[in-house]
Amino acid sequence: MSRIGKNKINIPAGVEVKIEPGRVRVKGPKGVLEQGIPPQVTARVQDGHIFVDRSLDDHFVRALHGTVRNQIQNMVRGVTQGYNKVLEISGVGYRAQLQGRTLTFTLGFSHPVSFELPEGIDATVEKQTIVTLKGINRYLVGQVAANIRNLRPPEPYKARGVKYADERIRRKEGKAGKAKA
Repeated sequence: MSRIGKNKINIPAGVEVKIEPGRVRVKGPKGVLEQGIPPQVTARVQDGHIFVDRSLDDHFVRALHGTVRNQIQNMVRGVTQGYNKVLEISGVGYRAQLQGRTLTFTLGFSHPVSFELPEGIDATVEKQTIVTLKGINRYLVGQVAANIRNLRPPEPYKARGVKYADERIRRKEGKAGKAKA
């Protein structure tokens, strides 16, 4: 039995879970999330908890069991607390600006870079160098943060670029120069 998959998921007050064949729908104070689940895995609500079961015991279905359970757990947490990612921009002249649903970045290119925020993601810009992304879908928040980071990934010599707030950049030493004889 999967150690992760067999754990029950608590349903907090104010969260409504609806399970249909092949789909799980979670509705909470922050919004509604819907997820498809594979036919080898079933979910059921019982006594204020969600239980995830599997039909087969082969390697692939065991992996799906834990994955589906964590996806449902992330949905429940998303509609109650939400998720956020913080990005830091470092470099001389590097900055971000929010205009409606568009983030505009100045990242050392000859032109500003525009990034349109998808539905379900909200952003705030603090001090022009800190961008906070918020949403209820954990996958979407992480993917949007990764897409923004890829506009100008941090480089190891001067640590310029866009990085996660909790990311540590391993700095490298530059060229030593010629030794004088």
